[in-house]
Amino acid sequence: MPVKNSSASKLSSQWQAKLQNRSLKVGIMGLGYVGLPLGLLFAEKGLQVVGVDPDERRTRALNQGRSPIRHIKNARVKAAVTSGLFRATADPAGLKDVDAVLICVPTPLTKQREPDLSYVESSTEWVAANIKPGCLVVLESTTYPGTTRDIVAPILKKAGLKPGTNVFLAYSPEREDPNNATFSTASIPKVVGGTDAASGKLAVMLYEQIISKVVPVTSAEVAEAAKLLENIFRSVNIAMVNELKIVFDRMGIDIWEVVNAAKTKPFGFMPFYPGPGLGGHCIPIDPFYLTWKAREFDISTKFIELAGEVNTNMPYFVVSKLQDALGSKGKSLRGSRVLLLGLAYKRDVDDFRESPTLKLMDILERNKCRVDYHDSYIPQFPGDHHFPKLKPRKSRPLTQKTVAEADAVLICTDHTNVDYRALARWADVIVDTRNVLPAGGKNIFRA
Repeated sequence: MPVKNSSASKLSSQWQAKLQNRSLKVGIMGLGYVGLPLGLLFAEKGLQVVGVDPDERRTRALNQGRSPIRHIKNARVKAAVTSGLFRATADPAGLKDVDAVLICVPTPLTKQREPDLSYVESSTEWVAANIKPGCLVVLESTTYPGTTRDIVAPILKKAGLKPGTNVFLAYSPEREDPNNATFSTASIPKVVGGTDAASGKLAVMLYEQIISKVVPVTSAEVAEAAKLLENIFRSVNIAMVNELKIVFDRMGIDIWEVVNAAKTKPFGFMPFYPGPGLGGHCIPIDPFYLTWKAREFDISTKFIELAGEVNTNMPYFVVSKLQDALGSKGKSLRGSRVLLLGLAYKRDVDDFRESPTLKLMDILERNKCRVDYHDSYIPQFPGDHHFPKLKPRKSRPLTQKTVAEADAVLICTDHTNVDYRALARWADVIVDTRNVLPAGGKNIFRA
């Protein structure tokens, strides 16, 4: 039977009982870097979890106790599966008896830098076709304010599910930071906003089962905007320090020493560090969701667009420094063999989405360089749709022979399992974009 507004408190009481006897069942739509940790955490807290993902190879591996994500250990997946509390399936019919479902799917940009909500829309259609009345639906994917109410809700309504009446709808932005040793899924505060008060209350109740601190806000739109603010803040500040790197480099001043000196101030300053460009599924993409939405209100988001311009141009600055470094040894960029150290977008992860290394690889090959890479976390590069001209290749072993064969080594990602001292002895030219080697060596150049 449909759940009416007046019976929202009754549903809340039913949830309380189910949580108390651990019979509440949670569905996860999308078992990637966001959905899988959430699903495992719910299972570890004693709740039944069914994860749905269209990738049958992924669901098969999970059901066999194998993790598709390197920083999530096989033992953790196996324990969840063995407990009988976690299972994965490619069939959305698995959602038919869940009490809540979390949508954790990608929200990329189109080639025109406009929001691509196709994954959200198709996933919501799957959810709408399978869930029972009274279910709570929570969108976790990063997006612009209004998506939950204007995109997700109409799809549910088309299936006869009216938010706040016979289904409940909320937004809670993911805050995953893969391989962060300090903060985990459980310890990172969770912002939650419902499309109505009852939905918000149920969503808070759900996340309180697994998250140490839940932060309720007044609406889904506030929660959506909060996530964008978090990532825009980082994007703008990284762009600022990247721009300062170029300025101070021209002045002969070490930006890393400048940042380290500035961060000794105990108030009013937060350190951000330069790099070869932005990577990952958040900062290079999410700010432009707000840029697109702001145009609807006749507003130009100048800070966001300027930050994007600065960060997008950093790989070209790095290549110019590489060219200078090779020139100091009497070599040119064209025809040189370059070893890129690190394909992942950040330290000690196996994720190369939006990695600046791919852009560097593309620029160098367009300049007729021979490009290899080493990354023990990504033994094979299968190609990338953003750079269709980049051919698949395997990671080269980081040996003295491999390094000696290269005219230059370009440090793109500062993985901690690399012996940088040995690298400094072996390489003729090293261009360091991550400050992992001390400045001043005859073969070490900063970028």
